[in-house]
Amino acid sequence: MKPLLLALLLTHCFALSLAARAEVIMLKPDRVFDGKELHDNWIVLVSDERILYAGPEGEEPKVVVNETRVLQDQTLLPGLIEGHSHVLLHPYNETPWNDQVLKESEAERVVRAVNHARDSLLAGVTTMRDLGSEGAGYADVSVRDAINKGLVPGPRLIVAGRAIVATGSYGPKGFHEGVTVPLGAETADGFDDLIRVVRSQIGRDIDFVKVYADYRWGPGGTAAATFSVEELKTIVDTARSSGRGVAAHAATAEAMRRAVLAGVETIEHGDGATPEVLRLMKKNGVALCPTLAAGDAISQYGGWVKGVDPEPARISQKRVSFQAALKSGVDICFGGDVGVYPHGDNVRELEMMVDYGMSTVDALRAATSGNADLFHLGDTLGRVEQGLLADLISVRGNPLSNISTLREVTLVMKGGVVVTP
Repeated sequence: MKPLLLALLLTHCFALSLAARAEVIMLKPDRVFDGKELHDNWIVLVSDERILYAGPEGEEPKVVVNETRVLQDQTLLPGLIEGHSHVLLHPYNETPWNDQVLKESEAERVVRAVNHARDSLLAGVTTMRDLGSEGAGYADVSVRDAINKGLVPGPRLIVAGRAIVATGSYGPKGFHEGVTVPLGAETADGFDDLIRVVRSQIGRDIDFVKVYADYRWGPGGTAAATFSVEELKTIVDTARSSGRGVAAHAATAEAMRRAVLAGVETIEHGDGATPEVLRLMKKNGVALCPTLAAGDAISQYGGWVKGVDPEPARISQKRVSFQAALKSGVDICFGGDVGVYPHGDNVRELEMMVDYGMSTVDALRAATSGNADLFHLGDTLGRVEQGLLADLISVRGNPLSNISTLREVTLVMKGGVVVTP
């Protein structure tokens, strides 16, 4: 049988099998961004939890359409994939990080997390990678599972549980030596301990491991590396043996270098990247999650009036380092460290990525197909494509003309279920 004929037959069979067991929804926007490119005059058919058809109107399979939604002057695109969040945190200008870890009960934090997950979903985020519970144990695993069971609304969560830190490096700090306080992460030191802790976290059903490759524990509170290359490689190898990847918090060039050599998949923050480190990242296929919005928010919490006052040195340096990363060609992950600033304000990071020099189409790709591929989900979601999960959003206008139109969400669909009216 000829390949084209076989493809048409398979498409027809796929359409019939889905249509036979579920209603079909037709979405008719002005345009569709499929995760890579923009298309005019496309329609999308959704049956059950998956995309039945995405392509030019008039070429769709002959099926009974039970509902049609005309999305006039709107753009349909994959649900956004937030790459760096903390669902158990809320903005630091509301409650400092120390007080959240030390004074808020786990029950309170879970209640907040339920609200945070809902807010991100309504903002068009249908998948979210959570980079550590910050002192709330494995509550993020439970929130993920509750969402998957349909108990509460929220994005598909990819969770790390307790991040791994070197003894003495993480907080809360500043207490009398006789006082023991809960930490915002889990300590591990040396090869045997690192293997034990990673395996313990795997046993708690985390999706990936997060490690702090550096922290502010150098002289005068400067950032400095925490683990050797060999220690980091032990973490990576142990996680990888179970099919899990590793994300590394790293702001200094040395910590980034060590993490890349150890085989991590993403570098979080990366403020101090040098051309040499960026070349190493590019060579090894390690992506950068720059978290531009977090530093912007923290600076404003500290008194900086954005648009009025001169840019703080931290912000100017972040702009320069991000532009260097763009020039180097490393993969960019969309993830703003949401939780430091309000959940639901996820588009803030995309706006800053564009403002700092990333093309709008590349920013949209990063937030959809790019993050899907980085998180090993590319064969399931992140694109408007037949057979993939129907995680879709519609926004007023054209986000390729103005990225801020992503704030004008009119439709959120997760797994074929319409979340918004």
